[in-house]
Amino acid sequence: MKRFLSFEVSICILGVAAIVGVAALDPKGPAISTASAAESRVGLPDEGPLPDLGGATNWRNTAPLHRKSLRGKVVLVNFWTYSCINSLRELPYMKGWAAKYKDAGLVVIGVHTPEFSFETERANVDAALADLQIAYPVAIDSNRIIWQSFNNEYWPADYIVDGKGRIRYHHFGEGEYGEAERVIQQLLRENGAVGLDESPAPIPAQGIEAPPSTNVRSPETYVGYRQAERFASPERLAQDSRRTYVPPSAPSLNQWGFGGSWNVGAESAVLQASPGSVVFRFHARDLHIVLGPTRTGKPVRFKVTLDGAAPGENSGVDSRPDGSGEVREPRLYQLIRQKGQILDRTFEIKFLDSGVQAFSFTFG
Repeated sequence: MKRFLSFEVSICILGVAAIVGVAALDPKGPAISTASAAESRVGLPDEGPLPDLGGATNWRNTAPLHRKSLRGKVVLVNFWTYSCINSLRELPYMKGWAAKYKDAGLVVIGVHTPEFSFETERANVDAALADLQIAYPVAIDSNRIIWQSFNNEYWPADYIVDGKGRIRYHHFGEGEYGEAERVIQQLLRENGAVGLDESPAPIPAQGIEAPPSTNVRSPETYVGYRQAERFASPERLAQDSRRTYVPPSAPSLNQWGFGGSWNVGAESAVLQASPGSVVFRFHARDLHIVLGPTRTGKPVRFKVTLDGAAPGENSGVDSRPDGSGEVREPRLYQLIRQKGQILDRTFEIKFLDSGVQAFSFTFG
C-alpha cells in the first residue's frame, strides 16, 4: 500500500493488508469512520455521502457517472494506478466482483489516479486498460479531483457505497477480500437483491497479479532523488546533472546503486550512455521495476542477472530465462519470480541502450 502526502511524496507502507482509520475531513467528502475492522463488520457504519465523481478528465467503458445516476446501485470505488504492484494485485478481485454481481446491482468504478507523470498521458492509460482487460467503468482522475473529494491518501483504496448513496465500508491496501465481498453481498441484499450466490467469486490471479509471498523483507524503493533511500554507490547521488557511478561491490540487504552515466531527477533517473546498470540486494520472491523507454519511445534492451548468473527458471514475466528483455512502454516490469527458497540475492539489470527511465523497485 502507498500513501500520497500533500507535499507530493508517496510512501510505501509495509504490509499487504491494512485497515486504516482517518478523521472526518472536508464536509464535501466522506466522513471516514475510525471504527476498527471488527466494529465495522458488525454495524457497517454510515461514513458519509458518496462524492459526486466530478472532475475526471475522461471516462472509459462508460458515459460519465455521478452520484445521482448511481442512486439505487451498490457501488465499489477502487482508487488505483497502473504501475503500482499493490493496485495490480487487487485487479483480479475488482474484475471478478464486477462480473459476478453486476446483475444483482453492483457497479465497480476504477478511479485511475496517477503516481508518476507518465500515468497522466491518455495513450499510456488506454494501453494499460487494454492490456489488463478492464471492462468496468474507469474514471481518469489525472488531476486528482476525485481523489481529493474522497480525502483519499492511498493506493489502492476501496470504498463501498449502499443503494442510498452512503459510504458504508472502506479498506486501504491489499487484503481483506473476503470481508469486502461479504460487505458487497450484505449491501446488495439490503438493496433488494434476492437469490444471491453467497459463495466467493472465483478469482484467477496469475503473473504480476498473483498474490505476494509471505517472505518479503525488501521495501518499495524509489530511484528519483525526491524519495531515494539506501543508495550505496561510492559516488554521492547528484541531482539533475549527469554523473558516472560505480555499482556497489558488496551491497547489504536493500542497498542499491548505479553503474555508468546517469542523470537523476526528482521522479526518475535517465541513462545517459550505454551500457549502464542498476544493482539491488533484495529478499523477496518477486522483483519488479517501473521503467520507461527513451523519451522518444525507442525501445531499450536489457539483460538481467541474479547473483551474477542468468535467472533461468527464476525469470519474471518480462524477462527471458537468459535474462534478456526490452523496455517498450512505461509500466511495471516483473523481472524476477523465484521458484525455490527465498534468500538474500543480488539483482543486476544492465541496459544495452541509453535513454531508459528508471522510477522504482517493488517486491512481492
